[in-house]
Amino acid sequence: MLYFTRWRALGIILTALIVCLCAVPNFFPEAQVKTWPAWAQRRLVLGLDLQGGSYLLLEVDSNYVKKEKLDQVRDDVRRALREAKIGYTGLVTRGDTVEVRVKDTDLQPALTKLRDLAQPIGGLLGSGSQRDLDVTDAGGGLIRLALSQPAMIERMRRTIEQSIQIVERRVNELGTVEPVIQRQGTDRILVQVPGLQDPTHLKELLGKTAKMEFRMVDTSVPPDQAQRGGLPPESELLMSTSSPKVPYVVKKQVLVSGGELTDAQTGFDQRTNEPIVSFRFNSTGARKFAQATQENVGLPFAIVLDNEVISAPVIREPITGGQGQISGNFTVQSANDLAVLLRAGALPAPLTVVEERTVGPGLGQDSIEKGELAAYVGSILVIVFMLLTYRLFGVFANIAVAINVAMIFGLLSLLNATLTLPGIAGIVLTVGIAVDSNVLIYERIREELRGGRNAISAIDAGFKRALATILDSNITTFIAAAVLFYIGTGPVRGFAVTLGIGIITTVFTAFTLTRLIVAGWVRWKRPQSVPI
Repeated sequence: MLYFTRWRALGIILTALIVCLCAVPNFFPEAQVKTWPAWAQRRLVLGLDLQGGSYLLLEVDSNYVKKEKLDQVRDDVRRALREAKIGYTGLVTRGDTVEVRVKDTDLQPALTKLRDLAQPIGGLLGSGSQRDLDVTDAGGGLIRLALSQPAMIERMRRTIEQSIQIVERRVNELGTVEPVIQRQGTDRILVQVPGLQDPTHLKELLGKTAKMEFRMVDTSVPPDQAQRGGLPPESELLMSTSSPKVPYVVKKQVLVSGGELTDAQTGFDQRTNEPIVSFRFNSTGARKFAQATQENVGLPFAIVLDNEVISAPVIREPITGGQGQISGNFTVQSANDLAVLLRAGALPAPLTVVEERTVGPGLGQDSIEKGELAAYVGSILVIVFMLLTYRLFGVFANIAVAINVAMIFGLLSLLNATLTLPGIAGIVLTVGIAVDSNVLIYERIREELRGGRNAISAIDAGFKRALATILDSNITTFIAAAVLFYIGTGPVRGFAVTLGIGIITTVFTAFTLTRLIVAGWVRWKRPQSVPI
């Protein structure tokens, strides 16, 4: 156990040195670190409780989710009855139901056809016994389709999950680091962005649904006539995003949706030098866009974002390359914001800010100082205890623990991890765990000495026989840290990460680094007794 080949010893020293060097960027100003090569810029990110930042609590509009589902059901009913060639009247949405009236002679075929629209509820309830629609005969030829409660719960769950992904993409597009985005309750999303002191711009981005559509402008009716009530049933009146507002009569049919965009970037028009947003479709969207422009050459089409017309250019020629550009009196900032929204995708439902807090850096500095104080006091007490109890071997243990802590910071920096106050607590706890491993080894050496072994044999047996005990204790602690990481959220996960990494480095330092130091001392001194 005390013999190390030259290459093995060199490998242990280099591993510890390289990992410790990963923590070096944290000791330099951020502005200076940014001038270094990209691979050397990894450093710890302070969490919201340490450096301050913005806290937003967003609420998903459940009424919008329900309305979207009911509109979809209504369209499905219309399509199903038309395919079955069943006449109907009075297809309306009323409350939480969709109602349609058919002739008595068509009642049973209509019920059969409409019940086929009911689908099994997904997720944990996807056993097939529960359906998302309850289709009932209300009498007099009236059929009522009602959304089931489990179906709405499942739809809200999916909406929240999709919204979290889109919110995360939008926040990351701003260039912020390590945001905390997680579900809270049944219809809310918590967003914490460390270092962001002014959340106004973030709120504007998160508050936009960013539902973009490409539709044709209805040229059969002038906008002023539509405003007086002469609006065709297949069209709607939308206003422009520009100021002053300009009305447009736009057909309801969507030619291509923003969901088929694969990229959006800002640029400048070569002719006017104005900011523009260039976009690119996927293969399906490119085919639809090419067909739409081929069939409507010479006619204006509207680019609609959240029911407002960004621009309505005239199609001069078919656009078959699957890409184009949007212009509309943009500023550089507004063009960049639009590109961010389009790249991140459209939210499935509007989000409302229900709570907003800005944590100042003063609170963060206070937390840092208290965390540092706790770490210093705890470390000093451990060092003094080891020196008084194990003397020279206590020095060896303290050297190993110091390298252990440096390796923890190195690995956290390598991962660009976020350090929070609970994370600091995890590091302090790791110091105790690391010392505990040395205590087990040293006490085992004492037992071997009391059993009559000589110094070198007792040291070798102490390391060898303590191995199983240390592995058992650290593996069980690591399992607890893993459970905390997968089940916990926010700061709890930060604590679990630092604890888990600390356990890995502790096992490394206890059974390689400490043993290497002791082996070097034994080879140098050839002791007849152990100063322990």
